[in-house]
Amino acid sequence: MTSTTTGGSTLVPASDHDDRQAPRALVLTGPGINCDGELARAFELAGARAEKVLLSTLRREPSMIEGFDLIGLPGGFSYGDDAGAGRIMAQIIRRDLYPAFRDAIARSVPMIAPCNGFQIAVQAGLLPGPLGDSSWSGVAATPVVGLAPNDSGRFEDRWTGVEVPEDHHCVWTRGLEEIDPVARILPSAHGEGRFVASPEILESLEKGGFVALRYAEGENFNGSAGRIAGLCDASGLVIGLMPHPERYTRWTQHPTWTRLATSTQEQAPPGLMMFRNAVAHAARLQS
Repeated sequence: MTSTTTGGSTLVPASDHDDRQAPRALVLTGPGINCDGELARAFELAGARAEKVLLSTLRREPSMIEGFDLIGLPGGFSYGDDAGAGRIMAQIIRRDLYPAFRDAIARSVPMIAPCNGFQIAVQAGLLPGPLGDSSWSGVAATPVVGLAPNDSGRFEDRWTGVEVPEDHHCVWTRGLEEIDPVARILPSAHGEGRFVASPEILESLEKGGFVALRYAEGENFNGSAGRIAGLCDASGLVIGLMPHPERYTRWTQHPTWTRLATSTQEQAPPGLMMFRNAVAHAARLQS
């Protein structure tokens, strides 16, 4: 697959179609980001047109975001995680791009932030977003949750089972509960993925349906509070999660895919299902 670059952005062509009417997906990239290609490919496989845009380009022209129907904050080690995982890019977004992202959410744009993207989103004030009866404000809120070092004290790279809470309202995770638990796994690779929050905030998240994804019982390898693997905002449009769904869009990526039941493989893999959910949402808004 060949990419073309114009004006600081890269358009990734769809492999089997060239539908100029397909929803446009913005994949933010910059120094240290290394999962932008995978994220763009996942959007493409789900039927969108993905465009990788440098953070520096968006800072100069935040209004570019208005032209996109989906947004992705990729994983990696933004700015080398030198001041903490995701911290530098989060502060840039808080200062220069928060209003543009806030407005995108207001016009119902789905947004996904895997791994380093999740770390960025919580520090930028994009997740969990407004709680209770509050609404998106003109300035980024003070972060109320965090991603701390894993309980093991080291980087962990593994596949883990995940569960979808019954009371969730997340656009991205719809239908995942129907997948066989043997196949409902996602790959993770991080050193700072332990979800932390005060008891009061944790209770608000649980009661409000903000928890979009949990690690399966016995597989909470990083020690996250409430086994929380993924969080969404009140609208259900924005999801941040430590696992990488963009790395599981084909059944052959499952570690033991040859042993999966034929009936299981007739469905979309969990990662692809998540991206299809979001692209379908964006397409409905276009019609």
